[in-house]
Amino acid sequence: MILTAGPGAVREFLVVLAVALSGLLLALIAAFTPWYDTPSGPSRPHVVELQAPPPRAADSVEPNLVGSG
Repeated sequence: MILTAGPGAVREFLVVLAVALSGLLLALIAAFTPWYDTPSGPSRPHVVELQAPPPRAADSVEPNLVGSG
């Protein structure tokens, strides 16, 4: 049995393909565009702020090397 596609089926396939490609394009734009920090716009807080922990008192002392001498 041979199946043939009429003009309505081809049009529907092209619409589905166009919607899928536009969704993929929007996903790529959302993933790779720096939407949270624009250099020309007003200064806004960063999404993630990195902070180093405060130094401990034990970190400032030189290590005791066993067997040196």
